[in-house]
Amino acid sequence: MYWLIVGLILVAMIGVLAVADSIPMSLDSFLSGLTSPSSLFLLLTTLSIILVAVLQFTTPSASNLEYSQTPSNILPHRFFRIITYILVAVLATGLIVGSALQAISSYQQARTTEVVEPMRVQALVTIEGISDSVYDASMESGYRQVAIVSQISPLVSDLSTQDLNKITDKYAVNNKNNSLSSDNSLKNFAHKFGSEGATYRILLNAYPKNPSKSSLGKSSNDSQLTRLNHLKPGDQLFMSLALAPLATSEQTINNPSGFDSYRWLKARHIDGVANVLATSTVTVPDANSTSVFSDHSYLHNFRTRIDQGRWQLRQHFYEDWLELTVIDQQARAVTLSLLTGDRSLISRDTKDLYQLAGISHLLAISGTHILFLAIMLSAGVVFIFDRLYPTVYRSVPRWQLRWGVMVGAAFVYALFTGFDVPAARTAWMLLALGLIRLTLLPISTIRVLFALAVLMAWHDPYVLWQAGYWLSFIAVALLLKYDDTSNRDAQSDTVHNVGLVNAFSKRIWETSKRLFKLQFWLFITLLPITLLLFGKASLWGLIINLFAIGLFGWVIVPLNLLAGLCYLLSPAIADSIWTIVSTIVAHLHELIIWLTSLPSLSKAWLYTPINTAIMLMVILSMVPWLLPRGFVSRWLALPPLTLLMMTVYANQQSPKTIPTLYILPTGDRYVSAVLLQYPNGNNERTSKNKNINWLFLADHRHATIRTMPSKLTADKLFTALEQQLGSLSVDALEGVIVQSGYAGLTTTLNNDDTFATSGIRQSEILPMTVAQLATRIPISQYWQAGRSDHWGNLQQAYQTINHSEGRLGVSTQPCEQGKTWQLPNGALTIQALTGWSKVGDASVWDCTIAIDTSLPIQILKYDAAHPLKSLPSTIQTRISSDHSTVQQVNDPSSRLILNTDTHQRVWQMWSLLCSADASNNQTSFHTTWLGNSESQITTEILRHQKIDEIMTYDDKGLEAALSLGEIGNVSPQK
Repeated sequence: MYWLIVGLILVAMIGVLAVADSIPMSLDSFLSGLTSPSSLFLLLTTLSIILVAVLQFTTPSASNLEYSQTPSNILPHRFFRIITYILVAVLATGLIVGSALQAISSYQQARTTEVVEPMRVQALVTIEGISDSVYDASMESGYRQVAIVSQISPLVSDLSTQDLNKITDKYAVNNKNNSLSSDNSLKNFAHKFGSEGATYRILLNAYPKNPSKSSLGKSSNDSQLTRLNHLKPGDQLFMSLALAPLATSEQTINNPSGFDSYRWLKARHIDGVANVLATSTVTVPDANSTSVFSDHSYLHNFRTRIDQGRWQLRQHFYEDWLELTVIDQQARAVTLSLLTGDRSLISRDTKDLYQLAGISHLLAISGTHILFLAIMLSAGVVFIFDRLYPTVYRSVPRWQLRWGVMVGAAFVYALFTGFDVPAARTAWMLLALGLIRLTLLPISTIRVLFALAVLMAWHDPYVLWQAGYWLSFIAVALLLKYDDTSNRDAQSDTVHNVGLVNAFSKRIWETSKRLFKLQFWLFITLLPITLLLFGKASLWGLIINLFAIGLFGWVIVPLNLLAGLCYLLSPAIADSIWTIVSTIVAHLHELIIWLTSLPSLSKAWLYTPINTAIMLMVILSMVPWLLPRGFVSRWLALPPLTLLMMTVYANQQSPKTIPTLYILPTGDRYVSAVLLQYPNGNNERTSKNKNINWLFLADHRHATIRTMPSKLTADKLFTALEQQLGSLSVDALEGVIVQSGYAGLTTTLNNDDTFATSGIRQSEILPMTVAQLATRIPISQYWQAGRSDHWGNLQQAYQTINHSEGRLGVSTQPCEQGKTWQLPNGALTIQALTGWSKVGDASVWDCTIAIDTSLPIQILKYDAAHPLKSLPSTIQTRISSDHSTVQQVNDPSSRLILNTDTHQRVWQMWSLLCSADASNNQTSFHTTWLGNSESQITTEILRHQKIDEIMTYDDKGLEAALSLGEIGNVSPQK
């Protein structure tokens, strides 16, 4: 009953939040006072206490049950049970409806404070907490910081650092005199944007500027933004900012990783984002007295002091940072994260390594950290009282003293680590379990966990959008369930008298077996929720967690906490302990890198997008275990569990039934990545693969049009493509074609990079991405546009990586006009329409590809968050022509042109050399054109190609097609 009500409450709340942005929701005015979040929270808490009391006190005892079976008491007892069931149903319904109202109320309250439109402003910025990352131009790391902006005024001209310093001085003087001036323009601006007296909680962003700017300006800008790292919690200063509203979940569909930044920011109660344009070098004096939060409670000031302590500890770890090697830096960064939950110094590579190893959860401050510190401090306090003040136990029992110290330490440390969900859950559970023991109420631990999960959701409905919430509570519930089962099994075992050596060896064996069973249990049971939240799960986690959890739990974390306590008394001793911890972590990183790089164990990820059918099978397999023991046979979980395993395996092995082209998001509108999956059929040539997969990469930056430089790197593109290909069950590529002959995207590689050892210091991103893909996915063919004399170093690096991985390197082939690949049965043909690398002009090297198939190709916009729900790409222009109608009736053949041109000379050359042959040889294809909206192709070329439909990667209209047909998001591609 409890888990059913809790599940319905959480489902109702998360359902309301999911549809809140798409469906207008409002509460009646007469309910506005009653439906405030604080009022609803108190009301729901009261109803839940009544419901628990009804369920607790209406459960009949054995004596009452025997007494109620007498004939004279049967009718009243049945009547009483009916009334009880009705009351429970009414209370449960009220809780569910009230929970939905609480979600609506919280959503409406959040809408009233969010940034509604972009604006450039100057504002007083109050630093809240510690930053998510530090500004480091050498590592291309940006500064991200949650802050409060107030005193907002329009930015009518660019402000320098000196101007902002003068504003700060004037603000300080006016604030002392309590006469801060406000002119009419400020009032009009505030009225227009609704910001009069308003404050926003925003995420500050400051990233290294692009390298194309002058070195002097870049150096000055870097030195200004580097000062942001020295801002501590509670500091106030004036900045000029570019405020912007949050992108919605629908707008983040083109995120290559599928990460929903909108939900992540809303879960942190962020009202908008802001890029730092300029910042003052001086902070407002006496910030605590002039802060917009000067009227906050002592708890808020206490939290600020704790955050300042976290910041000072980070600065201590950041000392001599540049003198350390990368391995030592990241070992120190992980050590800091395990102590305070501060991940700002951890690089993207280290985070990816932990994610690949399946131990990302170890980087977060979990209940283990809190319990270790609480146990250590409580044991120390009890030891002191045992030796010096034993008379205290006359008035306070020892367990109450220990419990009080543990609760106090848990809450202080939870605040010190940011009071995230796992830490908060542990602290509140310690408090609740102690209160239950004081009151002697017969409430189980699992019910306390359920109640705490609901209370945290009522207090902040947006916590349901945090992955840590679900993983934390579900993991603890599974641990409690496993511990209960293990205890019953242990009690049923018969103890035999054995020798000391045999007993010791048997104990080690039983402990190891129990540890493996626990890890296997957690991995299997958490797999559905992990796939649901992240779309993938690391198979390495099942192996690495076996020793990593014990190493972190019994060695690294205790030593780290001991060093943190010593830091309060002697920083020198603490540094010595932290050196030991960092050394252990560094060696662990080297071990994980070696394990995850083994060629025989390269299949590390399990990609299975969750749909409704899979969720239904998971629920059906869990129901027999959630119901009371003996209610139904738990063997009934076996059929849906077997079906679930078969479905997961089928998703990994499922072949395509119709040709499909996925437009993969790259994070750069000028860089395109397209995957063609063609049904294998019965072709002996490719019978070893499920599908025939071709990957097409292109850079659409024009040589004659100035565009913004890209922040995309080969590592970022490789990471995105690897995840996207994995989610589409691509384990081998028949071919990769880089269509751009002269890409404008370049990257500088580190000295320790594999490519750097091959003599490559600065190379094109797309070939580098292909070389990295070759380390993970077998590639049969590689076509590269451009001149072969540019391939020397690239080919050498490509061969070096493949041989180091135990693979045979694939030679690079030119992508030139006329080059063709075809299936033996002719069902699929890939042909290069353009590309003349023998001409000494880079503007005609780009390679446009024509894909001819005997079956129509469906074109989908890949959705990284929901790959199985990828939607059809939109037709920007439909061109009416007689041959199109005849072709669709008589011939199912279709042609898809993947256009790439960075200069108009590409199609001018095609017109001179190939247009006559194309007109004579072209069959009756239904032709679709796919390219960038800023393509240099002309209307005449589109007529020559007999285009029927036009699509673009960036969903914008093609200028050359304006006079050819119906324009503007005609319909989805069928």
